[in-house]
Amino acid sequence: MLYANLFIGLRHLLAKKLQTLIAILGVTFGIAMFIFMSGVVEGVNEVLEVSQLSTTPHIRLYNEIAPSKITVVEKEFPTIPVLVKLYHQRPKEEKLNIRNLSQVLTSLDMNTEIEGISPQVSTPVMYHYGSTLLNGNIQGVNVREEDKLFKLGRKIKAGKMERLLNVSNGIIMGAGLAKKLEINIEDNIMITTPQGQLFTLKVIGVFKTGMGQIDNIRSYANIPMVQKMLQQNPTYITDIHIKMKDRTTAKTAAPIMAKNYECKAEDWETANAVILQSNTIREIMKFVVCGALLVVAGFGIYNIMNMTINNKMKDIAILKATGFSGKDVMIIFLFQSIIVGFLGALLGLIMGFSFSYAVSRAPFDGGDFLDIDHFPISFNLYYYFIGIVFGMVTTILAGLLPARKAAKIDPVAILRG
Repeated sequence: MLYANLFIGLRHLLAKKLQTLIAILGVTFGIAMFIFMSGVVEGVNEVLEVSQLSTTPHIRLYNEIAPSKITVVEKEFPTIPVLVKLYHQRPKEEKLNIRNLSQVLTSLDMNTEIEGISPQVSTPVMYHYGSTLLNGNIQGVNVREEDKLFKLGRKIKAGKMERLLNVSNGIIMGAGLAKKLEINIEDNIMITTPQGQLFTLKVIGVFKTGMGQIDNIRSYANIPMVQKMLQQNPTYITDIHIKMKDRTTAKTAAPIMAKNYECKAEDWETANAVILQSNTIREIMKFVVCGALLVVAGFGIYNIMNMTINNKMKDIAILKATGFSGKDVMIIFLFQSIIVGFLGALLGLIMGFSFSYAVSRAPFDGGDFLDIDHFPISFNLYYYFIGIVFGMVTTILAGLLPARKAAKIDPVAILRG
């Protein structure tokens, strides 16, 4: 009997070829668009995340100067009522270096959750471009540690990273900054430090991260060179960049480090909150739009099945009169929905993959913000699985109500007219 049910269902589909094709294409385009949009959103999210995290530590330790909540008068005379109120109190002159550096580094080295650390000295500077001054930043780093943790060598577009070890006054400049200053390899550039000191540095390399806010202002130099520029001793370190073995632990580890080392600790999720939030918004929009497409396709199948049942009333009555039960009739029409859903899902997978692959091969200039030459598309199998399951479930649900309606038809009433 099951074979007969399936055979009859297939005959119904073939009898209305155009109607069946329209139903299949509705599912096909819905799933194809779901796969394509999922690939685009996932690809863009991955590019933004990789670009940002390749230059962002999982945890950044630094010292932040903030105005004291206790006024000078209150501090000097704690037991005497304050008769004079001070407004806009300025913070006292303090250094930005990490306190108790050797103890902090020793403690971090013993932490088994940490993959590596990179002590740094960061300072704002002014780059001289003729009579014009451009704002920028120089980070003193141990170039080998920076390359080990953040793959600095891969970002070098001109020159060699290793030369920074041999040229004491050498810097590796961001591509956007070098373009603004019209600087080439081996050129000298004059900078002014916050203390008003002038230094002449030699550009021995150019790097590009693909992030405009970094490439347009940052340069790398040796730690001793930056310490010399700031007139500080060899223990002067302003930042410690930490890379965790599992980056998801950074958010919980950062507050503990801040308390233990009496400094500020910023985790990568907090630092990149805007990017992560935009990723979430794009994910929601993707499921809303694609879900709507599949629901619309489901309503199309529902209408087609309803029309089929209305046109097949006498056929259904004859089937029930010759011994087919309501369950058999329901299987016949539900089988038609399953066939439409399966063929639509299969074609949707093929079309979605083909369209995604074609777009991923198209040249795309990321400009100053993204270091890519092709449009980012993800081919995550998870979305292909979700697409075919969602497509099948939508079509089965769309065909279930008409199938149940067909099962409840009274053959006597139909045959009597």
